[in-house]
Amino acid sequence: MARTVRRQARLMKRRQGFTLLEVMLVLVIIAAIAGIAVVNIGGFQTRAYQQAASAEISNYKTMLATYRLHVGSYPSDLNALHEQPSDLADPSKWFQVKSEPVKPDPWGHAYEYTLNGADYEIRSLGPDGQSGTEDDITG
Repeated sequence: MARTVRRQARLMKRRQGFTLLEVMLVLVIIAAIAGIAVVNIGGFQTRAYQQAASAEISNYKTMLATYRLHVGSYPSDLNALHEQPSDLADPSKWFQVKSEPVKPDPWGHAYEYTLNGADYEIRSLGPDGQSGTEDDITG
């Protein structure tokens, strides 16, 4: 009887900690869950950047309309919203529409602004930084 009690006590003593295999299995499960979370969060960030670029383009459109009301035409580039351009026919009509310089899009690329007569287009190059690709955001 005393032998079985001692044997059980030894077995209990051995099973007090985790084995290396159990610890490794838990680490693999945690790494898998973290990988899934990172992939999902990355998708949210891309969508947030796209929405931010669309909102900024919309703001620039409003600023360009205000500029046109004051000056009579659209500027040759977006910097004219902040700094007075040197090529204005009547510099007294210029009005500073934007209080700070034009910032790059959320991916760090400059916005493309093209003026074609009375029409214009503002474009964010998107994550790939290439003009004319399907990830561009236009306005």
